[in-house]
Amino acid sequence: MEAGFEIAKDIYWVGKIDKREVPFHRLLLTKGTTYNSYLLKTGKPTVIDTVDMEFGREYAERIAELIDPLDIQYIVINHTEPDHSGGLAALASKATNATIVCTEIAVPEIQQMYKLQHRDFLVVKDGDQLDIGGKTLLFKETPYLHTEETMITYCIEDKILFPCDIFSTHVAVNQLFADEAGYDITEDYIGYYQAIIHPHRRYVRTLMDAVKDLEIDMIAPSHGFILRNDIAKYIDLYATLSSETTEGKKVAIVYVTIKNNTKKMAHILRDSFLENNIEVELWDADKAEEQDILNSIAAADAVFIGSSTKYADMTGNLESILRKLETLNLDGKLAAAFGSYGWSGEAIEVVQDYLNGTKMTVQSTSHVIKTTGMTHVEFPIRVRFSPKEDEQIRKIKNAAEFVSDLLLSAI
Repeated sequence: MEAGFEIAKDIYWVGKIDKREVPFHRLLLTKGTTYNSYLLKTGKPTVIDTVDMEFGREYAERIAELIDPLDIQYIVINHTEPDHSGGLAALASKATNATIVCTEIAVPEIQQMYKLQHRDFLVVKDGDQLDIGGKTLLFKETPYLHTEETMITYCIEDKILFPCDIFSTHVAVNQLFADEAGYDITEDYIGYYQAIIHPHRRYVRTLMDAVKDLEIDMIAPSHGFILRNDIAKYIDLYATLSSETTEGKKVAIVYVTIKNNTKKMAHILRDSFLENNIEVELWDADKAEEQDILNSIAAADAVFIGSSTKYADMTGNLESILRKLETLNLDGKLAAAFGSYGWSGEAIEVVQDYLNGTKMTVQSTSHVIKTTGMTHVEFPIRVRFSPKEDEQIRKIKNAAEFVSDLLLSAI
C-alpha cells in the first residue's frame, strides 16, 4: 500500500508496512506489523504520530512527495515509544515550522530522544482542543496505556479516533481497513490486547471514560487495521477483557516493625487491597502465633512479607517463619517483600532472598519492567523512615495495585 492513501476527506495514511518477523517487547511478530501515521491536509497541515525510527528517512521523504514539509504546522505525538515517534527526528528536520503537540510528560522525553530541545512544543491537557484549519482535534490523556505520557487524539468533524497503541493489531496489512481484510481480525485484535494492553488493564477504565461520550465512526490506530465497522464491538472488547473476572482472592501480609514504620506500610498495603475487594489477613509476627501465620500464608493467593532493618538484619520472629516457608506448598502464589529502613535496608533484601528460595512468583522491579514496561512500580517496596510523604505512599499503593490486577485478572 502506497503512502498517501486517503482514509477520509483530507486525511491520508502515510505509514509503513513491515512484513518481516519483527522482534517487539520480547515477542516475535510473526505476521509483521504496520506503523500507521496520518497526514491531515487542512488549513494548518498536521501529522499524527510517525513510524518506527528504522524507517525515519524513508518516511520523511514519502511525506515530502505529498506536501511541502515547510507547510506542516503541527506534529502530534500521542506516545513517545520509538515505534511511533521514531520518524519524528527525520520529519522535524524538514518540517522546521511545525510545532510538536504532546502531553507535558512527553516533552523532555522527545527533547532528549531526538535532540529537539530548541523546537516549539504545544503541551495539551485532557479535554484541550486544537483548531488545525477546517478540522478540530480533541485530546484525551490516557496514562499508562501503555506508558505514562500517552494520550489519544479525536477529530471532531470526522468522528475519527487516533488512539496510537490502543485498539491496534500487529499485522502487516494487505488492506488497511479491517472490513476488507478477508478474515475476522478479532483474534489478532485480542492477541494484541493481551500482549501490550492487558498488563495495564487498570488504566483501561480511564480509556473507557475518555471515549464514552465520543461519537466514533472510525478508529485509526498506530498498528495494523483501521476500524470503521463494528466500532462498539471493538471498544466493548477492551471493557470486557479488562474487567475484574476473578473473585475470592486473599492476601496475607506479615511484618515485624521497630518504630511502627513498617507497620504503617503494611496497613497501606492492606487498605489498598481492600479497596480492590481482595480479602486481607494482617499479621504482626512478633504478636501472633507462628502456626496461625503459616496457615494464613498457605491459604493466601499472594503473600507480602516485610521487616524493619536493625544492624543490617531483620528483627523479631520473622526469620523463623521465613525458614518454614519451604515446608509449605506455595506453588503459584505471588509474593513480595517490603520494609522501612533508616540506613540501608538490608532486611528487605534478606526477605527477598528467602522468598526467592520458594516456588512462589516473587515480584521484582526487573520483572515488572521486562513484562510491562512500567517504571512506576517497584519491588521490593522500600521506604526510608516513615511512609508519610505522598510519593512514598504512592509507591506502596502502586505495588498493591499491580498485584491486585494480577490477582483479579482471568487472562
